[in-house]
Order: sequence, then structure tokens, then C-alpha cells
Amino acid sequence: MSSTASHEPATRHTVRTYRSEEELPREEQLAWRIAEVASDPVEVDDEVVDMIINRVIDNAAVAAASLTRSAPSSARAQALDHPVSRGGAGSTIFGVDLETTTSPEWAAWANGVAVRELDYHDTFLAAEYSHPADNIPPIVAVAQHAGKDGAALVRGIATGYEIQVDLVRTVSLHKHKIDHVAHLGPSAAAGIGTLLGLPTEVIYQAVGQALHTTTATRQSRKGEISSWKAHAPALAGKMAIESVDRAMRGETSPNPIYEGEDGVIAWLLDGPDASYEVALPAKGEPKRSILDTFTKEHSAEYQAQAWIDLARRLGNERPELRDPEQVTSIVLHTSHHTHYVIGSGSGDPQKYDPTASRETLDHSIPYIFAVALQDGGWHHVDSYAPERAGRPDTVALWHKITTDEDPEWTRRYHSEDPREKAFGGRVEITLADGSQVVEEIAIADAHPFGARPFVRENYVAKFRMLAEGVLAPEEIERFLDLAERLPSLTAEEVRQLSIVAPKQLLESAPAPKGLF
Repeated sequence: MSSTASHEPATRHTVRTYRSEEELPREEQLAWRIAEVASDPVEVDDEVVDMIINRVIDNAAVAAASLTRSAPSSARAQALDHPVSRGGAGSTIFGVDLETTTSPEWAAWANGVAVRELDYHDTFLAAEYSHPADNIPPIVAVAQHAGKDGAALVRGIATGYEIQVDLVRTVSLHKHKIDHVAHLGPSAAAGIGTLLGLPTEVIYQAVGQALHTTTATRQSRKGEISSWKAHAPALAGKMAIESVDRAMRGETSPNPIYEGEDGVIAWLLDGPDASYEVALPAKGEPKRSILDTFTKEHSAEYQAQAWIDLARRLGNERPELRDPEQVTSIVLHTSHHTHYVIGSGSGDPQKYDPTASRETLDHSIPYIFAVALQDGGWHHVDSYAPERAGRPDTVALWHKITTDEDPEWTRRYHSEDPREKAFGGRVEITLADGSQVVEEIAIADAHPFGARPFVRENYVAKFRMLAEGVLAPEEIERFLDLAERLPSLTAEEVRQLSIVAPKQLLESAPAPKGLF
């Protein structure tokens, strides 16, 4: 992030429900305005290009670390059962040799699951939550299949980020129990439209279809969280590609998709009397919203990032805090979201269950704080191991940790001032002798305004760390060379923009047989 100012566009559009008898020209519909942004051929600013490169590297890093896990292995097997039959070059699959391709929607599926599996890539939080780098797998897949060069790919990714972030700033899905990937379908469709240079009309139809097919409930992030959490954004990317394909063939979408009497706002969001002010770039305005997003240093829900940093520091400075016999209680005073989604305010007993799934534990701030406090750090595998979660002293400490909503931290969470916006809180630790330890942290160390902001060398270091032992050293260097030259890549080089693991590594992963 290059300045203290938000990169929110200045042009705002009022979006509300219209009765069927009311006139609403399509040029005034939100889906059309999104399509206009996507079809506007503005240049991409240098600092935006630089951040796109960072996030391409970041995605590959977290995908490399997840290649042999169950969900990515299953999704990869599905993709391999859908080879390209005719037309186009096909798209590569993370881990698989570059000569083996699949149809782009299935590559987006497999690669999207691999990227999302560890909950370890970038984030943007405002009225809604999001992982904007989920846009990258479907856009790259289409670029490879359609023979687009690096410059076109950069433009497409800039649009995907812009649309998703702009929707997330204003339109809350979670309060209506709609999963956040409902913003991803339209943004990925818009990004693909930019990549391909499609007309506004075609992108408009694709955006509407993508939204219509990607709304689902938030039960995927509630209670005992399953492997579907990794699949949900991958499905949105897959649906976006299929929506673009249908729109290019002349097929139309439900409309007005957002504003209709039986549309998304009226029945899935704030209701028929609601309205939103959605900011989108004006014609000729650069797409810069990626600069308001941030990545993760730790493999956990973003609201846990700052708490991990605080816990590891406290544990290293005050080792006695690691001993449950010396601790009476630990209360994390924090935002509404942290308390109700990943804290004790959720009412989910699974968040205190040592046998819970990894997906559940990475959405349990009591668990995460306990382990980071005791271990003085965080590891994407070891910190979630069943034997780590079940350690008696950890369980004892974990069960003494609760959260509480603090209105001031909730206000800061929603602040539009990037210097004030915060995702942490205040911890109050009461010891057995009656004394207290009180500390607070607003943002993660890796945040652009944090103690150690992530820059290119940190993204590269994260990739090297996660790829070590998974990819051959020469493969690590090959990928980094391509990624860092992204805007100048030829179409053939874009087709090489993937990571290739040793065949024996992939063969060691579970590959269950399904229908295909």
C-alpha cells in the first residue's frame, strides 16, 4: 500500500430493488456498471502490477503446501478426468506436468481448491469478507486456454480484484447468512471479460449468470467446518468461466439480477426497501483496489493474524502464561466479527473440541491463541496436528479463553480510514495470584501498516518456505522467474505459469475414484 489513503473509487452508484412495473434501463443496473468497468481498457498502474505479481507468487506458495492434502488431491483427480477435447490449448493444473492440460473450468476448480485449502492467502475485510486472490485461478486458466499474454492477464486480474473489493466494501452477505463467494462469481466473470476483451453486453450477461449460480449459505463456515470451505470459491471460479462461455454464445442471464423484484437484494440481502451505495471506477479511472488488500503470514482466518502475533510475543516474554495452572482466564476483547464468527460468541462447541477438523480449528480463535501462546509461533501443519490439538495442557489453557465484543474494536473494524481500521483487540489475562496482564494489538505484523509489512522479498520467502520439499529447487526458480516477469510474458510463457511437483509426490497423495 503506497499511501495512507484508501483506494476506493470516487464514483458511487445507488442500487435498490425495483418493482417489475418500474423502468430500470440495463445501463443503470449494477451488473451493467460492473461490465462497463471490466470493458474499460485502462492501463494498469505500476504499483498495482507489482502487487498482482506478489499475489500470483502467494497463491502458488500456498498451493504448493497443500498439493498432497485430501481436498486438493480430490479436485485435481476430477480435473484430470476432464481433458481438453477440442478447441483451445487447455489449462494447467497445479502440481501436474505442463504438457497435461484440462478444460479451463476444471483447472480453475482444482487450482482454486489448492489455493484455498490452507486458508493462507490474501484477504480484504469491510462490510463483507473476502479472499480476492480466489479470482486468480479462473482468470489464469482462461488466459492459458485462450492464448492470452501476460499483459492481458494482468489487466484481467486487476479487474477481478477491483470488482470484488468494491462489492465487499458496501454489500454485506454474511449478515444474511450468504457465503462471501457470492461476490466472487461476478468479480471473476468481470476479470475474465477484461482478459478476453469482451464487449460490455457480453460481460453484463456473464456477471448476472455468475451471481445467480454462486449464492449459497454460510453453513460452510459454521459448526463442524468441512472440506467444502476450500471448494466453495473454486466452484465460484468454475461457474464464472461457464457463465462467460454461455454469454459468449449469446445466452442471457436473469435480469435485473441485483435489483429485480425477486432478485438478490430483495430476497437474499437487505430486502425490497433497501439501497446500497456501491463505488466503482469511473471511465478511464485506474483499477487500484488491490492495494487495499493484505496477505497472511500465518495459516489461519485473517482475524487471527494479529492475535497470533500478540500471543507469540507474550509467550516468549512471559513463559508463565503458557501454564494453565498459573492462568485463571483469558478474555479477548475484540470486534463483532471475531467474537461471533471465530470466537466464543459463535456458540459453536466445536471451537473447543480437540478432535475438531482443521477447518474448524482455523476458525477458532481460542484454540489459535492458546497454541501460539504456548509455542511462541505458528506452523501451517504442526499447529493443527491432532496430537497438538489434543495435548492436555493446551486443552486446559484453551478452555479458559473466551472472547467478548468491544464496540470500539467493532467500530475500528469497519472504519474507512486505513490507518484506523483494525482486526485485533485487547487481551486481559488473569493469573492465579490475582494479577493481570493486559495488552492490545490492532493489526498483524505483516499488514501494510504493521510492524513488518510484507513486500516482495517476504512473498518470495513465503513461497520458498512452503515449496521446499515439495518442488525441486530448479522448479522453484523457474516459477519465480516467470511470475516476476508477469506483464511481459508471451502467451506461451503464460501457459507455463504453474508449479510442477515430482510425479512420485502426487502419486503418494490420496486419489479416490468418483463418478468420472
